[in-house]
Amino acid sequence: MKRNHWKILLLAALALQSIPPLSAQQNQPPPKNPAMPGMGMGEMQQDAKSAPQAAMSANEQMSDMHMDMGPHMHMTDLRKPSSEDEQRAQQILEKLRPAIEQYKDYHKALSDGFKIFGESVPQEHYHFTNYRYALEAQFTFNPAHPTSLLYKKVGDGYELEGAMYTAPRRFDENQLNERVPLSIARWHEHVNLCWPPKGAAGVKQANWKEFGLRGSIATQDACEAANGRWIPVIFSWMVHVYPFETDPAKIWAH
Repeated sequence: MKRNHWKILLLAALALQSIPPLSAQQNQPPPKNPAMPGMGMGEMQQDAKSAPQAAMSANEQMSDMHMDMGPHMHMTDLRKPSSEDEQRAQQILEKLRPAIEQYKDYHKALSDGFKIFGESVPQEHYHFTNYRYALEAQFTFNPAHPTSLLYKKVGDGYELEGAMYTAPRRFDENQLNERVPLSIARWHEHVNLCWPPKGAAGVKQANWKEFGLRGSIATQDACEAANGRWIPVIFSWMVHVYPFETDPAKIWAH
């Protein structure tokens, strides 16, 4: 029952993400018809079930989506530095480091409920996600509970590099700043996704040079012209942090 309870709460949190942002996002025009939301993750997963060959292509795109900003990445601007922000960022690190120190043993992370995203796909950073923490992040910010741990592949195992915090995609920049200062780190979100038409999400059927998070289609008009399914924003706001770096410039790497 407890597990089902968390599933229900997670579905409720995901539903909240469909609420339009409180303020317009920079460089991102609102959809033509806000009453007609874009396709969601559930529909993408259904595509993968009905066309299994699509699953690998989708996972490949999602696994390296942080490597190139392009038209599908929106990042917050850096604000003017302040000593107060530096102090707040340091306080976050002081809570995060001891909380995730134990997860240098990735087996411990797995036993504590973190799940590997796209395990079979080669990645620069593997995200071990805790969905209970992801749910918590929809309502409050706990520096000791990052949504994901970031690992790099080493031999047959994984080496802990850092962590990722998330925030509801309805948040504006002032709300993001309250969690992690925008003068210290740049939050990012994945935008302007055009998913292939229904029934054409397979590797052979779809032109993945046009569709997906690495595709060339980046506007709603172009997506509609290609009979694709337009998703203005996918996933939550995210920010990476590498608390064990000795170079301060690399801790909140952009």
